[in-house]
Amino acid sequence: MYKKKIKSIFSWVLPIMIGLIVAVLVRQFIFSVVRVSGSSMYPNLYSNERILLLKQKKIKRFSVVVFNAYNVAPGQEKNTEFVKRVIAVPGDTLKYTANGKLYINGKLYSQSFISQKQRESGTVDAVKGSFSLVSDAQRMGWRRSKKVPKNCYFVMGDNRKVSYDSRYWGFVPKSKIEGVVRVPFWHSKKKIVNEY
Repeated sequence: MYKKKIKSIFSWVLPIMIGLIVAVLVRQFIFSVVRVSGSSMYPNLYSNERILLLKQKKIKRFSVVVFNAYNVAPGQEKNTEFVKRVIAVPGDTLKYTANGKLYINGKLYSQSFISQKQRESGTVDAVKGSFSLVSDAQRMGWRRSKKVPKNCYFVMGDNRKVSYDSRYWGFVPKSKIEGVVRVPFWHSKKKIVNEY
């Protein structure tokens, strides 16, 4: 009688335990759902929108990624996550002109994921703002050609006027990147990631 009760309990507890373990492993190593907070990726991502984070997806130029900003962007607390677009990958040499044109390894890129106005005014004008954590040298020097170091990425938000990104604090180490963003298939903005 006692053995039958134990068997009966295990018959429904064991599948639940296995399911929980599988769910935790999937979330840790394969994908998770995260919520966007803020407007730095507008108009491609909206605040409070839920997106998929693929943990094993290869990071490419123009991928949208989520990374832990602690010890990357000054002033961020532990476990603060940022969502930004990768503009340049390790080994790339990048340069922005005064009117927001992007050159990577000497080639002009269209940046079709943002508007002409965002490219022309938002990219450079925002850096001239009065961010207390940014020195004058950083504000003026970021438009010179920069080579992205090994295992690092240069990232920017699509909403350039409000985005706090690599223009202010430099490169994101690969070890800090948690995954590549994919929007759900039913999302109207599902083409946010333009990979070249």
